[in-house]
Amino acid sequence: MTTCASVRVRASRGADQPPQMLCPLQGCVPMDPVVTVIVPVHNTLRYLERCFGSVEAQTIGRRKLEVIAVDDGSSDGSGDWLDAWARERDHVQVIHQEPSGGAGKPRNVGIERARGSYLFFLDSDDYLGADALQRLVAMADREQSDVVYGRIVGLDRDAPVDFRTTAPDVSLYDSPVYWALAAYKLWRRSLIEEHSLRFVEHRLLGEDVPFAVPALLNAKKISVVADYDCYYLEGRGDGTNASRQDVDWVDQLEYVAGTLRTVAELVPAGRERDKLMERHFHGEILSMFGEPYLARDEAGRRDMAAAAKVLLDEWTTEPIMAALPPRLRLRVHCLRHGLVDELTEIVRADTGNTLGPAHQDGERVYAAYPYFRDSERAIPDSAYDITSRVRLVQRVDSYAWDGPVLRITGSALLSELDPAGRTVGVLLRRQGYTYWVPADTADDGTYTLRLDIGRAADGEPLPEGIWSMRIVVTCGELSKEAWLARPSDRLYDVSPEPRIIDRGTTGPCAAGLFHSAAHQHLNLDIGDTRRLLATTARGTLTRTRLGRVEATARATVPGWPAERGETRLLLVSGHTTLTAPTTTEVDTNGRISARATADGVTPGTWELQLRLHTGTFTRDVPVIEPSGEPLRLTVPVPLVRQVRRKAARLVRGR
Repeated sequence: MTTCASVRVRASRGADQPPQMLCPLQGCVPMDPVVTVIVPVHNTLRYLERCFGSVEAQTIGRRKLEVIAVDDGSSDGSGDWLDAWARERDHVQVIHQEPSGGAGKPRNVGIERARGSYLFFLDSDDYLGADALQRLVAMADREQSDVVYGRIVGLDRDAPVDFRTTAPDVSLYDSPVYWALAAYKLWRRSLIEEHSLRFVEHRLLGEDVPFAVPALLNAKKISVVADYDCYYLEGRGDGTNASRQDVDWVDQLEYVAGTLRTVAELVPAGRERDKLMERHFHGEILSMFGEPYLARDEAGRRDMAAAAKVLLDEWTTEPIMAALPPRLRLRVHCLRHGLVDELTEIVRADTGNTLGPAHQDGERVYAAYPYFRDSERAIPDSAYDITSRVRLVQRVDSYAWDGPVLRITGSALLSELDPAGRTVGVLLRRQGYTYWVPADTADDGTYTLRLDIGRAADGEPLPEGIWSMRIVVTCGELSKEAWLARPSDRLYDVSPEPRIIDRGTTGPCAAGLFHSAAHQHLNLDIGDTRRLLATTARGTLTRTRLGRVEATARATVPGWPAERGETRLLLVSGHTTLTAPTTTEVDTNGRISARATADGVTPGTWELQLRLHTGTFTRDVPVIEPSGEPLRLTVPVPLVRQVRRKAARLVRGR
């Protein structure tokens, strides 16, 4: 079966006339590809090899792939490069047309020519992960999805949404997918044709939104592939991305109004419509009131404000206002109330990063934008309120024991608020008991916690058990708390071994930190409830030149008191325990080496144990061989005694 190879299209005279195709293989019978990749190209020569190379590398294979590259009047040699690239590839079409002023018309031309069951729109300065189409198509086939999102990676620019969870069926209203309306995703072609969906032409910015919105609202199922980097989104350093070009913002606002009407036509008033409208106000309307707004002269700003006010008055609701972040909520208030000069000052403060620490009034926190509680403007406090957005930002840098004191260092502060004057501490909780341990703080947000096990329970020793650890940061009347998580340094990948500590009046005990399996939160174990201290000792038996048996046992017990601790080697057989005189060496790291001579031991098989004793703490630790088997000493019955026993049996047998 022969397919169409490279296709040359003669540029049309009129911008609205269809391009003319010249097929070098007349009469060829096309195959039916699985997916058609449509790539609009306009003066992106330096990116083409990477872009089309990533298409060539797709693991889905050529037999399932159709590529349509639409050269939109390039003047940098991109068209010639495409022709050369397509010449040896019979699954590629190249179409040339007059420049149309945006990606909309090239994509529409591609849709008209496409034969694949699925469409994928790829911008020519971006590129794909090698397994992208294979995974996206597999998800669509398996789940019968109409739209499949792939994980997007931003290169020198932010990805619109960071998809983190692969999901076969997601909701537009309870997931982030509606925040990514750009074309670069997998679309079922029958969905596009059934609803006669096409891109807006001759538009540089937002041409894909009127296409994506009705497509997503009519899709029977939307899926996400988040466990693979599917699409790499290029941020051009030369500022030539379409999204960075100068725009008539009043015209753009009127253009966005059409999208709002589409949403209103397809979604009834209520929670779900508000969720979608919030995205458009956040991402398309109010986002203009930043640097684009400041770049206009006073008359231009007033025109933008007037155009936006019409949309805000018609479509904003209380739930939308409540969902907007304070910086945008404040813009809405100024726009709706004609405070254009005030809006300008607020936008300048916001974009110039000149805001100071937030204002705090009791448990409420307010952004430090201009005109806060200005009696003349009378802007309500609610427009500045950021209390719900204050977060506890914390990390643990290190932890270490110093005798009975656990020392933890890190940083903890409340976002938006000045760290100076805050208090930081840790709550220890176990079965209805809660104890507070304060930390020393610094104005740079760092802290040092010294948790003395002998005094942590309101001046008394901390009882045995598992204690959870929650860090608490308080500024004025506002407090936030969170779990303490292990440090990120690889030194803390594994929970440390338990150790011996002295709790003062209640004597020594085992203590340790461990990381919870699910979330790596720090927990304090007093009395080795979770992880036992020194479960085994390693040992050997050797025979001296004089025939005596010498036993050696080694164990590591962090924190072992070399001067006050006692160690003994024990010989255990059934219910009988013998204590051998023991010589012990202990280093500063708690490494114990104990030696004893097994003299005068009665015949039988004896297992060795190492007894650890200090104060009220006693533990008998099994001694094992290097192989892991219990270390056993077998003492045979002396020969004379064996003869006597045998003789006695003979006498009794007469």
